[in-house]
Amino acid sequence: MSARPQLGEFLQTRRARVRPEDVGLRSGRDRRVSGLRREEVALLANVSVDYYIRLEQGRAGNPSTTVLTAVADALRLDQAERDHLRRLACSAPPVPPKTAVRPQLQAMIDAMHDLPAIVVDRLSNVLAWNAAALEVVADFEGSAPRNLARLYFLDPEAREYYADWQTVAEDAVALLRKASAEYADDTELAALVDELRTASPDFDRFWTSQNVQNRSACPKTLNHPTAGRLTFTLEPLQLPTDDGQHVITYTPADQPTTTWLTNRASTSRG
Repeated sequence: MSARPQLGEFLQTRRARVRPEDVGLRSGRDRRVSGLRREEVALLANVSVDYYIRLEQGRAGNPSTTVLTAVADALRLDQAERDHLRRLACSAPPVPPKTAVRPQLQAMIDAMHDLPAIVVDRLSNVLAWNAAALEVVADFEGSAPRNLARLYFLDPEAREYYADWQTVAEDAVALLRKASAEYADDTELAALVDELRTASPDFDRFWTSQNVQNRSACPKTLNHPTAGRLTFTLEPLQLPTDDGQHVITYTPADQPTTTWLTNRASTSRG
């Protein structure tokens, strides 16, 4: 999964969503493309048309930060998209990190009796979990996929369990798309994406959109089979010394969810 072909695909999709009138250009009646033409992006970014074409084709060498910033400004990219553009333009992607979880980290999340918590890696593989997560997120010790993208797209019960399934699923794909630029030669990532694109038309559609996203706090509403409607705020905590791993905690977002978790924890300890 080389980053350079992805660079062209990403720039084309971002170019297609910007209307000429949004950036002070006339749209005209004879336009044959949606969004901006290549020469219009070049004009807005103050680079030559030939250079921008080579950039979309992955033949521009190592573009400077100044050039990438100018192109990002022309295409009105948000911060996550700007970071993604920079990673796609880099010629030497990092080596995929290892995915072992430190015993101290497992002990920390185990101590969170009434707070579901999991540890995920760069591909959203679930590397560790606590007892509360088994009841709230998925039964990772049973038949549930130990990868969040597989869980959302391949588990037949996921669409019912996650009240906001489409948002959850789109976010998962956007995180994988971000990882595909950071680790462009990661064979495990390439295999995961190929598997999901083949198995799920929805995943394929979301992947083609080229949207990217950083991990951030977000709401989740679950239709729990015994507890009913549960609402959480997911809080990701990056672990700088742990090879791209994140701890994700599920913090209760309303009183019924808090009460259920507290009662559940008291019962399990008793």
